[in-house]
Amino acid sequence: MFKFFTASFARKNPYWKRTERDPWRRFQRSMILVATIVIVGWVGYRILGLPWFDALYQTVITITTVGFTEVDLELANTTSYRVFTLFLVVVGVGAVLYTISVFVDTLIEGTLNDAFRRRRMTKAVAAMEGHTIICGWGQVGHAVADFCRRHDTDVVVIDRNPGDNHSEVPLIVGEATNDDVLRKAGIERAGVLVLALDHDADNLFVCLSARALTKKLFIVARTSDQGNEPKFFQAGADRVINPHEIGGSRMAALALQPHVAEFIDEILHDDQHDVSVQEFVVTESSSMAGHKLMDLHQGDQRSLIIAIRTGDSEYHTNPSPHTEVQGGDVLIALGSHSELDHLRSRI
Repeated sequence: MFKFFTASFARKNPYWKRTERDPWRRFQRSMILVATIVIVGWVGYRILGLPWFDALYQTVITITTVGFTEVDLELANTTSYRVFTLFLVVVGVGAVLYTISVFVDTLIEGTLNDAFRRRRMTKAVAAMEGHTIICGWGQVGHAVADFCRRHDTDVVVIDRNPGDNHSEVPLIVGEATNDDVLRKAGIERAGVLVLALDHDADNLFVCLSARALTKKLFIVARTSDQGNEPKFFQAGADRVINPHEIGGSRMAALALQPHVAEFIDEILHDDQHDVSVQEFVVTESSSMAGHKLMDLHQGDQRSLIIAIRTGDSEYHTNPSPHTEVQGGDVLIALGSHSELDHLRSRI
């Protein structure tokens, strides 16, 4: 029954399940058990008549099976003393032996787990192509990683001090300002770099380094000072985001146009609804290059093209069905997942 309960609880709580598998946590619990037995023996021998220090000494030599002479030979011949000592030997020796075995297991398993984890992470990163690298494992980094995983995008995180990482995301511990660390994250093969470090100076330095390493990378940088935005663009950033400004704008939108804001939030961030907004790049070799928007729709597929970004970087909203699609255009469409999948296959 207990095994069934713990297994069921672990399935519903993956964080708890991972914690139980931590070998160091088992060693901590075994040490608490030994400390509890020592306190019980210490107090028990004191109640039987030994002085405080002698009681502690007698407890330690008993549970460790050292076998020294009894502290008080006269007291040791009493029945109550012998019964308590038998109890302490059975319980204490078992606890000490268990703690030793757990400690050895912890050293081996902990080291092996770390080695296997690093090896798996290195292989996983080496196999990635077009993935997203996130520099900074704070609140912004977590939010970006969650969004990427919901959209089936591979993610690699870089942070100098990530703390307890209970995520399945590959994590590289190091300074993102170091080129070797960026290379370990596969910067040459990555598609997107998100700079979410705490300080603008660090984000700016990483932006310069990343742009020097690869020209094709799409870089999104976080800034806390809007005045630094031009510097990021000069350093090679493609987009610069101020979370405080975005948060304030969203709060204002919810206050003034709550239904519009909620609708946009749902289609962009809520996976429970079968509707989303996606972008599609029309390549020069696409079969739809040179055709009109109306040619994209067949049968009951009614995805809505709400905007087109043309080669001159201009956005044309609510385009006419007779608009001709050119290679290099980016179509922004609204629709259900099946409708958007159909549109992707057509493009």
